[in-house]
Amino acid sequence: MSAPLAPAPFPVRRPCDLRASAASSTPWLIDQLWTAQAVGIIGGTPKSYKTWMALEMAVAVASGSACLATFAVPSPGAVLLYAAEDSEPALRLRLESLAQYHRLDLADLDIRVITADSLRLDRTSDQERLEATLLLHRPALLILDPLVRLHAIDENAAGEIAALLGYLRLLQRKTGVAIALVHLSRVVRYASVVVQRYGRRVASKIGFAHQ
Repeated sequence: MSAPLAPAPFPVRRPCDLRASAASSTPWLIDQLWTAQAVGIIGGTPKSYKTWMALEMAVAVASGSACLATFAVPSPGAVLLYAAEDSEPALRLRLESLAQYHRLDLADLDIRVITADSLRLDRTSDQERLEATLLLHRPALLILDPLVRLHAIDENAAGEIAALLGYLRLLQRKTGVAIALVHLSRVVRYASVVVQRYGRRVASKIGFAHQ
């Protein structure tokens, strides 16, 4: 009977041997608002402009124009977007409105919309397809809206949510994309107030009701 194999140790490096960022790289995808390697949440109460905020970020990153006319975009890039609740005509209308607000042509924006009827982050096959899509299109930003429509796990179960967020962090490390999740929160926190404040500014200027 052969002896059991000893467990392989985790790989370890000294700090001076870790990969360095390129000299021209910046930690900010949107200056002072969203880092280039973030996995974060655009959170807020119902009807607090969360989707408007996410789409404003998409237009800013895709065009290089200042987000909310305030936050610079040092390194513009493509944006990949999945909107689980908006129909194609509704999503196009929103994006056209924001493009006009920025004085841009929608056709010139490098925003790519996933048009699949369903995308489930807790399903292995969909995880694999999402990674393949990111590797094919190489966006700077991935927007998933809203998180609640993209899984069937219990959001009150810390272990299940931790596993989902762990998968998203691993996906970010594999692909280098920044990830923004739009998420409903009925608890008003600072981030929610910021989304409402700036999202209201955008929605009011282009003449739309908040959503």
